[in-house]
Amino acid sequence: MSDEAQAAIRTRIWREEAEADNPFAARAAYCHGYDVYGEMLGRARWSEMLYLLFRGEAPPPAAAELLETLAVALANPGPRDAAVHAAMCGGVGGSTAAACLIAALAVGAGQLAGGREVFLAMQAWVACGTDLAAWRAQLSAPAAETASIWPTPEHPPGFDPHGVGTATPVRQTLACLAANPAGERLRWLAEQRAALEAAASRPLALAGVAAAAFADLGFSPEQGEMVHLLLRLPGAAAHALEQKAYGHKQFPFFAADLADAGGEAAR
Repeated sequence: MSDEAQAAIRTRIWREEAEADNPFAARAAYCHGYDVYGEMLGRARWSEMLYLLFRGEAPPPAAAELLETLAVALANPGPRDAAVHAAMCGGVGGSTAAACLIAALAVGAGQLAGGREVFLAMQAWVACGTDLAAWRAQLSAPAAETASIWPTPEHPPGFDPHGVGTATPVRQTLACLAANPAGERLRWLAEQRAALEAAASRPLALAGVAAAAFADLGFSPEQGEMVHLLLRLPGAAAHALEQKAYGHKQFPFFAADLADAGGEAAR
């Protein structure tokens, strides 16, 4: 890349050096100063690259392990999840790969187990920290009206509006992440889970665990929202491809109790 072109692209994240015989091809690429293809390739994990891109520095070992574990927990929300189901609809309908992923992103961006819920839950961590009294006040107060494209949240972010008890995968994920040395907020969340759930009148959701993990990793709410969207895409992609192969006759529509005029279930 020429000096003139490099100057026109304002980024602290990435720097390239052009090949001598082709100004449009990079000879070397640096992410926050690290030689990606000359030094990182074959040595760094994907989670370390992800952390480097967003934080601008290499992660400490505990932080890299925390992000790696969180990525596994979020990789496939499963076909019950609305975002994954949207991708499945795209796949069985013959949509392109990009369209299936865009469907998952669009549905998974909202305030119900989506990226925006993580953003709001992370804002609560910024406001309350590990102050239980502040959390109780935050969870008991109705959501404030703000000038935003987003509607007023209908439930405390990070908690399950439909749950009765804390789901087993949520408890398992929280316990695993809280054992990481970098998980200061996660450990506090595990210790105070019952008190927070009582204040919210709802059980903790996986989005709430993810928000605490992103906060422990030093991500801003905006960064946590973005990374949460990214980490949930693998499952959506895999389920979309699976349903495309099955075809529409085997698509898992929700069961309906329909009867024809003769009283037999419609098939």
